[in-house]
Amino acid sequence: MKKIICLLTIFISLSATAQYGKRDSNRIGLSGGITQMSLFSDQFNAKPELGWTAGFSLRGNYYNDWQMAFGMHFTESNFSLEPLVGQDDIKYKLSGVQVFLTGSYMVIEHHLSLEIGPVLQVNGKLSIDEKDKLKLLKDSPLLTANDIVDVTKINGNIYAGITAGIENVRLHVAYQYGINNFMNNLNKKDDLKTLNGNQKFKANYGILSGMITIYL
Repeated sequence: MKKIICLLTIFISLSATAQYGKRDSNRIGLSGGITQMSLFSDQFNAKPELGWTAGFSLRGNYYNDWQMAFGMHFTESNFSLEPLVGQDDIKYKLSGVQVFLTGSYMVIEHHLSLEIGPVLQVNGKLSIDEKDKLKLLKDSPLLTANDIVDVTKINGNIYAGITAGIENVRLHVAYQYGINNFMNNLNKKDDLKTLNGNQKFKANYGILSGMITIYL
């Protein structure tokens, strides 16, 4: 993780310095915004929750009306599950880093673009409040809330979105879908599979985001 951050920081810093004198459309951007994470699973009936995302990117001309955007975002995404007993939902927090490379088609130069591309997400375990760790889950009564926190650490997403605004300030609305099994790491633990009724853990996530980017 540290190596990825260092390499990206060096690359973007050098690129920004090189492009500063040209003052063309190749710009470094600083972004921040909100996310809403959904979990798609036949077993767990999760509720979407709000989170945040922030980071930096480099956008440059590629060919004719196409641009490429490359960068890194830090994210904190959330969803919640119902406990077997009690009214308050159990909130799960997912913190991670996303490295992305997207193609951007300029519908209106500097004002409106359509974007699509892959995202590599590196994240840790899910985190929950200490008071919720031993609560049983309504969707799987033999499992505690803490039993399912050790999710897959490296995930691949497909990103699609729209960017609109003026040359130096733009709004990004995008959706990411996780293509791999987000809970596959849990299947490596036989005791958890037994508590899960010998069913395979399987889930994919979706992340809706809205961000403002300022281009330097």
